[in-house]
Amino acid sequence: MRVALKLYASLADHLPPQARRDNRLELDVEPGVTVLDLIERMQLPKRSCHLVLVNGVYVPPDARAARPLAHGDELAIWPPIAGG
Repeated sequence: MRVALKLYASLADHLPPQARRDNRLELDVEPGVTVLDLIERMQLPKRSCHLVLVNGVYVPPDARAARPLAHGDELAIWPPIAGG
């Protein structure tokens, strides 16, 4: 099944160079893969995965291991952002 992974700010450095222009990587994953599975597979630092959305819906940290992805889902992840 195919899903899209979008990484923002400093997390975009974990994308292959060709995917950094759009901050988007299309991935083929096995059915049943969870949000946490994909975070671990991409070797993203869990502490940096602050805002996690699947199709625009927030997935809290305690639900990521149980939230399966489906064909066509878009997983978007932002690190903590500070500003003023």
